[in-house]
Amino acid sequence: MTAVDGLDALRLEIGVAEIARLIERTARWVSPETFRLLPVWYPEHARRRHFYKGGWSAPQMNRNRTTGVMVHKTEGNVYANKALTLALGLRQASRPNWSCCHIWGVDDATYQTANAVVSDHRFYSCVGNMVLLPTPLKAFTDTMPEIKAMLRICARNLYRWQCDHQTMASVNAALDQWQDWSAYPESWPREPGARTPLGVVDLTPDIERQATRRLATIREEFATAGEYYPREEVARVLDYWKIPLGTG
Repeated sequence: MTAVDGLDALRLEIGVAEIARLIERTARWVSPETFRLLPVWYPEHARRRHFYKGGWSAPQMNRNRTTGVMVHKTEGNVYANKALTLALGLRQASRPNWSCCHIWGVDDATYQTANAVVSDHRFYSCVGNMVLLPTPLKAFTDTMPEIKAMLRICARNLYRWQCDHQTMASVNAALDQWQDWSAYPESWPREPGARTPLGVVDLTPDIERQATRRLATIREEFATAGEYYPREEVARVLDYWKIPLGTG
């Protein structure tokens, strides 16, 4: 048997358009109104950044089960998941077998390249940079360039925003030149505000309360959290998204 690329083998059995339709019918998107209300929910966190406890006053350590060595715990996808869950009006226990998928990020299906986008506090917990997918479908968004591109086109037209991290310049330029609409889902917008994708979760009073509470916590922690709180990073995030630190 001759080894072939797994994606090529898959494409022989199921077309990109069929995969895109699966995602179209099952994806859950934050509403544009929720995105505008609070675009980033945990500006103090980003991928691979350290965790702290006691109000950011002491490192949070984990013991390696094999070696017994204590290591400083780092962020994986915990707070991105929390942000998306709250912005969709869900609770973690009520979304089994669903996964948080970042839309903009470094494209590396081998996971060998550090992802500078989600390591940036501005974009890690940004709810316009995420979509909730049934867990099995996340593999398509991690590995298939066509699916990544279509998700990005949909997101930037839905939220009227795209990630402007320096590593995304060539990605966004390619999206500007996109012409192959043959597999692009019917309900996804091709231009800003043109359509509303299936699966958009409307802003509800509960989601609005969660956003208001989260913003109040951001402001309180900025003023009172301990020495390890990343104030410079948080200030940069809030300035980027034009979120005032005051209550006004």
